[in-house]
Amino acid sequence: MSVRASVRLARGAFDLDAELAVQAGTTVAVLGPNGAGKSTLLRALAGLERIDQGRIEIDGRIVDDGDSVFVQPRARNVGLVFQDYALFGHLTVLENVAFGPRARGEGRQRSRQVAHEVLARLGIDHLADRRPSQVSGGQAQRVALARALATGPSLLLMDEPLAALDAETRTSVRIELQRQLAEYPGCAVLVTHDPLDAMLLADRIVVLESGAIAQEGTPGDLARRPATPYVAALMGVNLLSGTAVGGELALDGGGTLRIADQGLQGRALAVIRPEAITISLHEPQGSARNAWQGRVTAVELLHDRVRVHIEGRPGVIAAVTPAAIADLRIDAGTAVWLSVKAVEIDAYPHPAR
Repeated sequence: MSVRASVRLARGAFDLDAELAVQAGTTVAVLGPNGAGKSTLLRALAGLERIDQGRIEIDGRIVDDGDSVFVQPRARNVGLVFQDYALFGHLTVLENVAFGPRARGEGRQRSRQVAHEVLARLGIDHLADRRPSQVSGGQAQRVALARALATGPSLLLMDEPLAALDAETRTSVRIELQRQLAEYPGCAVLVTHDPLDAMLLADRIVVLESGAIAQEGTPGDLARRPATPYVAALMGVNLLSGTAVGGELALDGGGTLRIADQGLQGRALAVIRPEAITISLHEPQGSARNAWQGRVTAVELLHDRVRVHIEGRPGVIAAVTPAAIADLRIDAGTAVWLSVKAVEIDAYPHPAR
């Protein structure tokens, strides 16, 4: 069981050109800014958009070749979870979930039996007789997932499935979705704008920018070596570009960093984790080979860490503890010194060179 897609289509001034491969038992997350083509790619896989060129294969069967072959959505063995759930308001929860099997030709009794089984698996069988208006947002999301799974799809597509939930409900539903995806034998594609959802739910991440794939790999791959500033921001790391020679990286925005890789030459990228940067009010006297001055532009609390945005050469984001912020008494406008060890900088050849 697998999904292979080469999707090329044009809609007005927007062009999408992307390739995707998903193996059985794995989840691929598609991330990207608004307008990057995430939902368009999902709709093409579902059969809600026809491609202009390329090929989409599900279980070795061509369902769209941009020409003579186009299999309608209901015949693709695809389950789709919409961002707004799209539940039928006039049907009960049980009837919503049984709708898919019924549409595939199953009898009423068998369809209801399957619906009960899926609802029980998700722990919401007690909602069977309620209507969508009588359930919470988290419950509605679970019902939408149950409806998508009830047909036993080869491909499960999820379009921002957690976006409409509040923070507390989102966490509990994410845990449930993580469990269901771990047990799901088919191929799953998750469209999201939240990197945390992608890192917790997906085996691989595909990043779309302006209708093309900017980078793909495991969450660890992207965090260690992001290919674009957008990917770096998603992964919460600093990405700097410059020219490397003799163990130094001359940065495009000004300034120079000493790096551990003496053999790196030419155009290069460098990643610095925010946690690797030390902030002080005076020039550091330690062993760090890189030290420079900057000015704080913003301070934001993020869970148990404080992210400090600093302009300088280079400008970076550092992450420190709330206790460190209290001790340093820094805020927007504070002049600071920054330092980082050369071994904490991961420098590598620029992929576009």
